[in-house]
Amino acid sequence: GTAYYVQVSAYNMKGWGPPQAAVPPFAIPSNWREYDGRAPRRRGQAEALDHLLGQVKTVHQHCVCHEPCKNQPQSRKHSVSKSLKHLFHPGSKFLKTLKRGLYLTAIFYKDDNILVTHEDQIPVVEIDDTYSCLLMQDFLWFTKVSCMWDEILWLRQCVTVSQSSCSCILQTRFKMLLAISQMQGLLGIQDLGQVFFEPVKDKQGNILIVTLKEVKTNQTFESVRWVPVCKLQSGRKSVSSPDEPTALDTLLVSIQVPHALAPGLYLGYLKLCSAVDQIRVLVPEQLPNILCHVKIRSNPNISREEWEWLQKMVSKEEPVPAEPEAEASQNHLFQELQVAIKELMALVNIPLQEAKDFRLYSQEVLDFGDQVSFLLLLPPSDDVCTAPGQNNPYTPRSGFLTLPLQIFELGEER
Repeated sequence: GTAYYVQVSAYNMKGWGPPQAAVPPFAIPSNWREYDGRAPRRRGQAEALDHLLGQVKTVHQHCVCHEPCKNQPQSRKHSVSKSLKHLFHPGSKFLKTLKRGLYLTAIFYKDDNILVTHEDQIPVVEIDDTYSCLLMQDFLWFTKVSCMWDEILWLRQCVTVSQSSCSCILQTRFKMLLAISQMQGLLGIQDLGQVFFEPVKDKQGNILIVTLKEVKTNQTFESVRWVPVCKLQSGRKSVSSPDEPTALDTLLVSIQVPHALAPGLYLGYLKLCSAVDQIRVLVPEQLPNILCHVKIRSNPNISREEWEWLQKMVSKEEPVPAEPEAEASQNHLFQELQVAIKELMALVNIPLQEAKDFRLYSQEVLDFGDQVSFLLLLPPSDDVCTAPGQNNPYTPRSGFLTLPLQIFELGEER
């Protein structure tokens, strides 16, 4: 609500030059939410989920699966021999090679360095050596578990009661929880990061579920060390055939350290493709948890005046003239949007003349933290989602993929 006036003077060894007034001469800091007093979409959501989880735990703490297991006399000899076996042949170690099965691997990166074992291998643990269930269902379940890394022990207690069941799905998911606990214990950290958007598979029957996490502090890990990604890739001597690389070889060769979006305001493009069993969304390969996008400007904030002008612009065929005191800034945003739309249309390989039928999403600005915000460009309502059997006349250039909507939503939340 306060007007700020700014003037700038240049300075060198001879002194200060005459002051130059800003254009416009003053500005009143504001945010687009002030236009209708809207609260942030996610306000209170995390607290509500924590409360629900607390209620579930309270009700579930008296479940039979949380009762201490009574040692059976006949199983004591077996347990002793098993513990001795693990003493001389430790099973809680990272794997060096894959032997046909389902595995969990964790990629931790810091700048251009990656965390590896003392044998220069990415940390890998086994989930199941006889996996034969429905991969996509189990993978989607695993991605949901990744939102509860700190609750793995509790989840294991909840699933343990089902061990007497012959259900392949329950057995596999319990093994997934065991593998997560093993990876957490070996690395000495609970948070394994975000799940890669798809499992990595090979023709030998190996399947890798990959998690990725950026380390921004000088955090110490157990049994591992940092090496440059390029050194790991150049020093890799694959034991597999070049025509049929193993899943681990494919992962090592294709590793690229991801980088977060720089602070700013972006223009995103929403395009969906539906199939019989799922809806997929068009995303960049390098940033699959963000829609296709171009940068509008480095300042992520949309002011109240700019948002009011956008509301008027999208509600009428012709933009409404702005108020004199705000006209300069709004014209500047209009010019920025024009440039961004042209760039975005070229990026997704859509003729610019087709953009006249596109729409600007005017319900809200999508905020991702405090430093990144998005405006959305939408195709005509009939073209937002391509139906099964319907040909998309405009194929995006290379560097894009269609991601299952469930995976995209989980990735966007992280």
